[in-house]
Amino acid sequence: MITRSDIQMDNRFGAKRFRWFFTGIAVAVLTATVPAHGQGDATTAGPIEGRQSIDHSFRMEVLNSINKATGWLASVQNEGGFWSQAEYPALTGLVLMAFAGEPSGKAVQRHKDAVNRGYDYLLSNLQPDGGIYNTDAPAPLENYNTAVCLTALVFANRPELDPHILRARNYLVGLQNAGGVGYNKTGSSDLSNTVLALEALHYSRNHVQRDRSPELEAVKDLDWKAAIEFIESCQNLPEVNTREWVSSAPEDRGGFVYSPTESKAGERTVEGTDGKEQTALRSYGSMTYAGLLSYIYADLEKSDPRVTAAADWLRSNYSLEENPGMGEQGLFYYYHLMAKALNAYCEDKPLQLKDGSTVQWRRDLALRLISLQDGATGSWVNENGRWWEKDPVLVTAYATIALEILYRGL
Repeated sequence: MITRSDIQMDNRFGAKRFRWFFTGIAVAVLTATVPAHGQGDATTAGPIEGRQSIDHSFRMEVLNSINKATGWLASVQNEGGFWSQAEYPALTGLVLMAFAGEPSGKAVQRHKDAVNRGYDYLLSNLQPDGGIYNTDAPAPLENYNTAVCLTALVFANRPELDPHILRARNYLVGLQNAGGVGYNKTGSSDLSNTVLALEALHYSRNHVQRDRSPELEAVKDLDWKAAIEFIESCQNLPEVNTREWVSSAPEDRGGFVYSPTESKAGERTVEGTDGKEQTALRSYGSMTYAGLLSYIYADLEKSDPRVTAAADWLRSNYSLEENPGMGEQGLFYYYHLMAKALNAYCEDKPLQLKDGSTVQWRRDLALRLISLQDGATGSWVNENGRWWEKDPVLVTAYATIALEILYRGL
């Protein structure tokens, strides 16, 4: 049984953040502060220290898949420098991150013109308030766009972008609402938007330390205690979340839902503590990976009961065939979060499942993604269109970034 006294609540930005996040992990997109370009030959870049053997043949297969994907992405850029939809610069930001993370470091040079046009487009969406979004969009989605674009600016590794990065960072901090972050300042917070904001704040943290722009307003920081409390409020864990909807069903314990009031996986009827039936929200895969990753960004220890409860749910619901609880809905977003979260939690180790068996999750997920790739174009698409996943640009960016993370641990 977890009690509140078992849980360390004093998590502050910068003190010991990510002391276990990067252990043994080479530079990789979304697994390092800034991606390093030209870090040696692609067949040898990024091996994990102490690894007994490296399957060079499989790594080359993964690298080929990545290069086909970045080639396709370069070919479908619009004349205005954006990808897919001009109204939503986050789509372009995701593509730029895919270019930046290509393991050989050659994709940015190979597609230099496309990359430069993409960054010019992102900068054209800078707003006076520091956000990065399009005011002409039917719904500007200020946090979603700013968070993704801020991370993309960091990955450009261009010092001249520092003032924009710091302003965007301050803007994101200002969007915090009831601990979490939603699509905008006035909307309700949700875990999907929150993990994007926490990710952007993490990758831009070194820019705060090296601030060389005295004309900027004072650098702001998130209320991390409130952020952790919000993450807790989305977890099916009655020891830390006392909301009425928290499930007593073992199959939900430790997992996460979309927001403190909603699960995209729906509801179930369970027996309450008083013996009466009550309605509970069901945990599901993509949000549980988002919850685990959010705790990591918030600097919780790997041994923290909230972290271990989330990991236990994922051990019990490990799947590459579906987004557990959601089927084909949001499948590639699920793969994307899975690669990030397990890279942080497991590092280079296999994942031990609840039944005691182990899975080589890096290799298995890479094989799954390669099997779903269109061999002719190098792109991916989800036939289930929930959450824009019929957009091949979005889905290809998700899959490419995931493969880049997986590659360096193979």
